[in-house]
Amino acid sequence: MMLTREIMAPLMFGGLVVFLLIGYPVAFSLAAVGLFFGFIGIEMGFFEVALLQALPERVFGIMSNDLLLAIPFFTFMGAILERCGLAEDLLEGTGQLFGPVRGGLAYAVILVGAVLGAITGTVAASVIAMGMISLPVMMRYGYNMRLATGVIAASGTITQLIPPSLVLVVLADQLGRSVGDMYAGAIGPSIVQVLLFCAYIAVLSWFRPEYMPALPVEARTLHGWPLIRRVLWGMIPSLVLIFLVLGTIIMGLATPTEGGAMGAVGAMVLAAMHKRLSWDLLSQSMSSTMRITAMVIFILIGSTVFGLVFRGVDGDLWVEHLLTGLPGGAVGFLIVVNLFVFFLAFFLDYFEIAFIIIPLLAPVATKLGIDLIWFGVLLGANMQTSFMHPPFGFALFYLRGIASKEVKSSDIYWGALPWVGLQLLLVAILIFWPGLVTGFLDAPSNVDPTKVEIQLEIEQQMDQDDVTRQNERDASGEKSDANDASNAIENAYKQPQK
Repeated sequence: MMLTREIMAPLMFGGLVVFLLIGYPVAFSLAAVGLFFGFIGIEMGFFEVALLQALPERVFGIMSNDLLLAIPFFTFMGAILERCGLAEDLLEGTGQLFGPVRGGLAYAVILVGAVLGAITGTVAASVIAMGMISLPVMMRYGYNMRLATGVIAASGTITQLIPPSLVLVVLADQLGRSVGDMYAGAIGPSIVQVLLFCAYIAVLSWFRPEYMPALPVEARTLHGWPLIRRVLWGMIPSLVLIFLVLGTIIMGLATPTEGGAMGAVGAMVLAAMHKRLSWDLLSQSMSSTMRITAMVIFILIGSTVFGLVFRGVDGDLWVEHLLTGLPGGAVGFLIVVNLFVFFLAFFLDYFEIAFIIIPLLAPVATKLGIDLIWFGVLLGANMQTSFMHPPFGFALFYLRGIASKEVKSSDIYWGALPWVGLQLLLVAILIFWPGLVTGFLDAPSNVDPTKVEIQLEIEQQMDQDDVTRQNERDASGEKSDANDASNAIENAYKQPQK
């Protein structure tokens, strides 16, 4: 019986993998495996039915979680900005700005991808918008096809790491940490990721200049003040929206849900400024938001069912014993976990990885003394690859969907590989340089020693005042007693005379 109980957790995990390989929907696979092994566990006496009675409360807790409201807000914001014309203005202005430089269009795509990532939070919006606008231009001016498709997919995937990424919201929820801290911790890695991408373009332009020619003179139609006005017209509203969303959250002026709500309103204002706000736009955006939000909630409910039963058969202890015994301590744990997540990303998307794997890994990371904000940002950087590497990279699917027929699928897949390597390089940097994350979280101590001393003096003074008042009360009491005694003697003396 004990041997059977010990293998229940590995069997559950293996059963889940089988369901996923078959292609059954993840949300229902999680719930089906959880309930199946739950009934087996009850039948064999591993745990009681009362354990499953906690499921309705857990589902209600998910539906009433205010933090998860940020997901539909950010999704709606991204869907609006995808169609409002902001990406066109940003790409046209920055493309003209970097046009004289070899690889200028690639630099423009990377920088615009970072800006769109900071205001949309969704990969699909960035990849689709930039693919439709910049890919035909790159093809027209002789860019290498693999380079063009790779830089577009990678720059759209930056969205997953740059706040207000939906991935960071989900990771913060699963790790039990503040979304504001998770956003602050992701600032440094986001900047390094953009610099790595730009450095790759700079090196490649030196060794393979024919891959990325500069724009010809006749294509540089904007100069001087028209050029500056076009860049500012795209940048200033974007920076205002970034402050409304990110600035208020990181400064503690708004919750992630409130920041998402302001971002959604700001996105509609931008759409109105570009004369794109219409009922069709709102309807399409709301429909997309509804589908994504429903998918997330169902996956979360399924993972809750699976996680409850998995812990009921001591699956968390099995994972803990498996990972804490690795050589190398915390570094060995991080290397193995990131390799594991990287290979899972071939088959699962980031929502599924976050809801299934993170609750199992977080207790082990805590036991090893790993900062959970650093751990979450590290895994978020790793899960970027789920959008990029074949065969199921969603960014590649988005790009394939909007690219013309002359763009080969093999060029899209091969073009993504160098950028996956750069993303993994960022993961390695974060493992061996945690200060890149925690440096944005460290704050000076708010304890002032002088105030502590003053407080002690005040307490001593209060104690002295209490003693003084008590002495005064005692003295007045003794005086009152003396007066009473004197009156009694006087009355006794007068009594015989009467």
